[in-house]
Amino acid sequence: KKKKKKLEPHGVCDVSVACFVRKGAVARTTTRGNKPNTKHAQKRENMARSSALLLVVVVALAARLAVAVQFELPPQGQKCLQEDVHKDVLVVGDYDLSPDDLSDVTLEITDSRGHPVYRKEEALKGKFAFTSDDYDVFDICFSNEAKHEDNPNTQARLVKLSVKVGVEARNYDKVADAEKLKPLELELRRLEDLSEMIVMDFATMKKREEEHRDTNESTNERLLHFSVFSMVCLLVLAVWQVLYLKRYFKQKKLI
Repeated sequence: KKKKKKLEPHGVCDVSVACFVRKGAVARTTTRGNKPNTKHAQKRENMARSSALLLVVVVALAARLAVAVQFELPPQGQKCLQEDVHKDVLVVGDYDLSPDDLSDVTLEITDSRGHPVYRKEEALKGKFAFTSDDYDVFDICFSNEAKHEDNPNTQARLVKLSVKVGVEARNYDKVADAEKLKPLELELRRLEDLSEMIVMDFATMKKREEEHRDTNESTNERLLHFSVFSMVCLLVLAVWQVLYLKRYFKQKKLI
């Protein structure tokens, strides 16, 4: 009589070579099927990281382009703020001072060479605007002076200052009216200008890094040359001392 083979239920496997082969095939199939999902997940994760990094850069640049400060100007005193601006960049500022009948505040903006860019005497509230001719650092100074020399006891003044640079200083409503741009096109134009500012900032940072690296390399080279010169001088001095002492002792007939 022929022996009937027992059929194993589906999913149950005996300990045999065929079983291991079948399990391995199932495992390989499952693994291969999961690889594309893993790649897509990694791509999505990389895109999310890139988007987050770009958002952080844009937010940081926007925060740097629009600066609002509030400080107290002491009597008979002066306070200055510095702002570094790229070439051909518009700078717009608003200022508001607390009133005082005994003192006058003078607002003066100068470049790094001391040339006046903007000056306003008896400044109380207003705006200022200028365009930079070249990359420079501008000083925005407020001076609190007494109106009458007989009464120098003036009070401290509260100053509110808001400075916008580049993209934040432009009036895009006028640009939209002049070029007849739609809201989406206007936002794209603003993002394009903002990306140009980011590229300019990165180029400036790269230039500064190159200048600092060149300075460090030249300093290290000078220190190396100075160290070698010092060692040579010490060796020459030591040889001269030995020869001098040797000649001195021979003259005295000590050796």
